[in-house]
Order: sequence, then C-alpha cells, then structure tokens
Amino acid sequence: MFVSFFPRPKPFFWSALVWTLLSMALWYGYVGHLADTSAPEIIGVSRFWSAPQLWFDLYFAISVAIFAGFWMVFSPHPWSRWSILGSALILFTSYFQVQVSVAINDWRGPFYNLIQKALTPATKGKVTPAEFYAGILTFFSIATVYILVVVLTRFFTQHYVFRWRTAMNDFYVANWSRLRTIEGASQRVQEDTMRFATILESLGGNLINAVLTLIAFLPVLLLLSRNVTELPVVGAIPYPLVVAAVLWSVFGTGLLALIGIRLPGIEFHNQRVEAAYRKELVLGEDHADRAEPPTLAMLFANVRRNYFWLYWNYVYFNVGRYFYIQTDAIFAYVLLVPTLVAGTITFGILQQILGAFSEVRSSFQYLVNTWSTIVDLLSIYKRLRSFEAKLDGDPLPPIESEAEPVSS
Repeated sequence: MFVSFFPRPKPFFWSALVWTLLSMALWYGYVGHLADTSAPEIIGVSRFWSAPQLWFDLYFAISVAIFAGFWMVFSPHPWSRWSILGSALILFTSYFQVQVSVAINDWRGPFYNLIQKALTPATKGKVTPAEFYAGILTFFSIATVYILVVVLTRFFTQHYVFRWRTAMNDFYVANWSRLRTIEGASQRVQEDTMRFATILESLGGNLINAVLTLIAFLPVLLLLSRNVTELPVVGAIPYPLVVAAVLWSVFGTGLLALIGIRLPGIEFHNQRVEAAYRKELVLGEDHADRAEPPTLAMLFANVRRNYFWLYWNYVYFNVGRYFYIQTDAIFAYVLLVPTLVAGTITFGILQQILGAFSEVRSSFQYLVNTWSTIVDLLSIYKRLRSFEAKLDGDPLPPIESEAEPVSS
C-alpha cells in the first residue's frame, strides 16, 4: 500500500513528522517574527498577498525543497515527485483553505456588529447601505478565493490519489503469480485498491484540515475566551472555551470509538463473503457446472447473515452518534448562557465565538465525524495487509480464517 508509492515508508513518515515539527518550531520561534507583523490584521482578500503571508509561503517552499531534495537523493523512487511534492502541495492548499476560514471568521466581527448597530434604536439610521454592500463584497471576494483554491485542490488530489492507486496496482500485478491464490485476489487488486485510494483521499484531506484548523483557530479561541465570563455549573475557569471544546470532543470520540469497536471486523467479513459470492458468479459465466442455484443460495445466505449482523451493530452505534451530534448543535449556546445573560458581548463577537468554537470543536471531533468511513478503511486495510503478508512470507492474520459472525 505504501512502499509502492513512498520511498522507504517508515523512515519517510517519521522524518516527515520530525521535519514538520522542527520547521514549525523554527517558524514560531524565530523566522515568523522576521516579517512585519505590526500592521493591524487585514479584513479582506488582500491579506492573502500581504508581507507576512508571502513570507510564510516562501518559508514553506524552502522547507519542502530541502526535505524533498534529501529524499530524492537518499532514496530515489519512481513516484517520489507525486508522493513527496504532491503531498506537500496538498498540505499547503489545505493550510490556505484554513486561512480563508480564519479570514471569514475575522470578517464576521465587524459585519455582525454593523447589523447590531443598524438594529439598535439608539443608533438607528446611522448605518448606510454602502457600508453593508462593502461588507458583503468583502465576503464574496474572500469566498471567491476559497472556491478557486478548493476546486483546483480537488482536481489535483483526484490525480494524486489515482497515481497512488496506479502504484499499488502495478506493484500487485507485478507479483500476481504469488498473490493469485489468496481468497478474493482479483477483488483486492481491482476494487480494494480503488476504495483504499478513494477513502484515503477523503480521510487524509480531512485529517490535514483538522490539524491545521486547530493550529489556526486555537489562538483565536484563546483570545475570544476573554469575553466569556463563566461556564454553566463549573463557573469561571481559565480559557473556558478551549477547555470545553477539548473535553466535549474527547467525550464524543471516546464514546463512538467504544461502541463502534466491533464494526471494522464485521466489515472485513462483509468483503470476504461478497468476494466469495461474486467469484462463483464469475466462474459460472464460463463453466456450466459452477454457480448452481443451491451453491449461490448458500453463498448469498452468508452475505445476508453478515449484513444483518452489521445492521444490528450499527443500531446502537447510530443511537450514540446521532444523540451526540444533536446535542453538539446547541452545545456552544449552552456554554454561553451566563455570558449572554450578563450582556458582556456584542453580536459580532458572539458570531466570532460560535465560528471559532465550531472550527476547533469539529477538528477535535475528527474521529466522530469520520468514524463510519474509518471503519470501511480499516476493513480494506486488513484485506490488503493480509494480501501483502503473502509477499513478505508472513503467516496470514487470524481474521482470514475466522468464521463470519452469526446474527441473532
């Protein structure tokens, strides 16, 4: 899965993590302060080509060039341009999308305060239509940049993922003579590699976005926490919004991980019984003595039994998931009740708090929001990992010989 696309995957990913942390430490500790940050924050599209932003872009490009150059010389790989430089480009565009979200959150403050000013009797008539149109135009200019970046990133990522699938396909086909005897070998080469690449495109992009959103919005939420007087029940605590976002997200992640722990194994068995049923049908196309009705009925009974067992396990998983999601929709308002009653914030600050809190909370809830997809990816990973065990001369994992669960 990884050795076909990345050079020496284990040291590569560890070195990428270490290099990223070192680069971030150098940026926040020294390099980032070399740019002129004394000017007030720009609210509008011009912030994306301001001096601090361009200075970061240059620093990012130099860091990537050093890292990529080292690996291309140290461990040449036919897919290194896509796996290293392509990954770096996706990382940068994800960072840029997060910066657009920060720009929109900064825009909310003055714009919603303008709305409050227009609706307040004491200042009624003091806001002109031109001011509203200017605020709306600012939003559209930022949103236009966001749309352009998202569309181009999506286009590139689709090509990136297909190159990864191509690398896996070429690797497995080159070793087909040794792999063809594994159960469902054709499905694992054709369908599982396709689904692995497609799901990883979604999950990987969301994970990068979640991490970068945390980096960008945690400082914003820390500053906005100064406007919150206290929290319900616990009262006044330091950095209340950050603490509440972390604890609430950890609770949701732990809850869904606990009640959904059995799902990857059941999904794995689903792939196995589906492969057995499909294989018999394919053989029946060329051989009259295959795909007899009794055989197909037995194989489809296995499919039905496993799906019914999966549906049952999803019942309690979905109860916990949707209960948490619905509660999550009003959680921020519950936290702000004492502050709203005290009347210590404006409408603009309220919108900024809700926006920043939502971004941070959603980032911490990565597993909550993607658990069903992760379950599917884990089942595919188990199948491909078993596939590769044959090449490595390792024994097949026990799950390959386990019987499918029997539904009650």
